[in-house]
Amino acid sequence: MFYADKRFIYLLLIVVVLMNLMSMSELGWLSLLLTLPGVLIAITFHEFAHAYVATKLGDDTPEAEGRLNLNPLSHIDPIGFALLLFVGFGWGKPVSINPRNFDRRYSQITGEAIVAAAGPIMNFILSILFTIIYCAMLKFAMPFIMTEAGSVIITIIQSVIVINLGLGIFNLIPLPPLDGSKILINFLPYNGRQWLYDHEQIFYIVFLVIWITGIAGKIINPVLQVAYSGIYNVIAFVFGLL
Repeated sequence: MFYADKRFIYLLLIVVVLMNLMSMSELGWLSLLLTLPGVLIAITFHEFAHAYVATKLGDDTPEAEGRLNLNPLSHIDPIGFALLLFVGFGWGKPVSINPRNFDRRYSQITGEAIVAAAGPIMNFILSILFTIIYCAMLKFAMPFIMTEAGSVIITIIQSVIVINLGLGIFNLIPLPPLDGSKILINFLPYNGRQWLYDHEQIFYIVFLVIWITGIAGKIINPVLQVAYSGIYNVIAFVFGLL
């Protein structure tokens, strides 16, 4: 039953992607090309962070399945990649873990929450690092930025910042299959966790509805703008740009 539901969800998501493709202009395709590096970086490092932290907690499953690397081909889910590229929200190929392999520093549920949190945290770290690069270029390389090549590079850097912030924030929504649901479960009592497990399919549908209707964007975009402005203002102040 769940498999059929999942296929239906993917079919709807493919339709959304195709609709966006059909409505794109030449400028849109150029923008898409400049967005591609940011999408690859965001997904690759997000999933690698899951794999790396799970391994550090004692689970060798990610390494055995070839996920403990920075090769984008190891981490891309075709649908999630297309959605992130064309629509702004998406996901990578989930990293398989076995919580029973975790060491005894944490409970299995807490270990899962730590692994889940690693992905968004990595995205936020990347957004900060690339904002530092962005501000450094504004401070010390303005003549280069004014060139055609410099303009392209600075645009790509901006997309890396925004996409990483967007992916990190999006994945913190506490709905399956997003990382936020695994983080939330760690703080729920046993009955609450069981209820969430029992109604997982319903939450998948809720996730689909808020995504298709644009509610997800209305939730994420204000948070994204505040986060982007906050990070930029702090780092720009340090570089003397404000």
